[in-house]
Amino acid sequence: MTAPLYVRIRREIEAGIRAGELPPGARLPTEKDLSTRYGVSRATAQRVLNDLAEAGLAIRRRRHGTFVADVTRQINLLNFVTPATAAKGTPGRHDVVSARVVRAADAVLRLPGAAADTAVVELVRRKLDVHEKPQSVERHVVLFAAAPDLLSENLEHLVTLPYLRRGGVPIDTIRLYLDPVTLDEHDAALLDSEIGTPALMRRRELRTDDGSTVEVVTTLVRPGTAEFFLELPVPAM
Repeated sequence: MTAPLYVRIRREIEAGIRAGELPPGARLPTEKDLSTRYGVSRATAQRVLNDLAEAGLAIRRRRHGTFVADVTRQINLLNFVTPATAAKGTPGRHDVVSARVVRAADAVLRLPGAAADTAVVELVRRKLDVHEKPQSVERHVVLFAAAPDLLSENLEHLVTLPYLRRGGVPIDTIRLYLDPVTLDEHDAALLDSEIGTPALMRRRELRTDDGSTVEVVTTLVRPGTAEFFLELPVPAM
């Protein structure tokens, strides 16, 4: 059964809030804006905004408007293994910590299957949200033969999957791992967090059609800024 229109509108806005596309403090559309955009009555638009406020996702201020509340991002882990979604990236920019070409044996991460003397591109970045606050630390190790000009790209906004595809690399499989860790001194400083705080690290591998790994990237998420979930449709019986 199709959900009522006001529910679908609310879910669309909520998804933007949960994903960080609508950051805390962002002004939401007015009742008039929603009425015009979706072709609904003023009462329906009002219900959408009131529902968001009752759920703690928005704050309504009389004569000022409706604003996104300060909530924890909810991230669907499937997004990191779905090519169409992984290719989009997330709002905000990257602060480049280091970028260099090194031997695989000297890289910050192990690239599965790469011999010790294989050339790789190593990229360490800190992800910042739209308010320039740290969200995560990313470490990439990419096979140099697959990405010889990677360091010439705009590294603040680079998303590696579409970059590799543009270069003709036949990406066939995305594999995701989850590792519980505690923050060391270096990462705690980058994430403006306490040393020893428990955190979640995502590790993703991009593999070609012959099974070789061309990139491994870890993303260390700032503690307390996100909740991770998996959501799958239930097939009809």
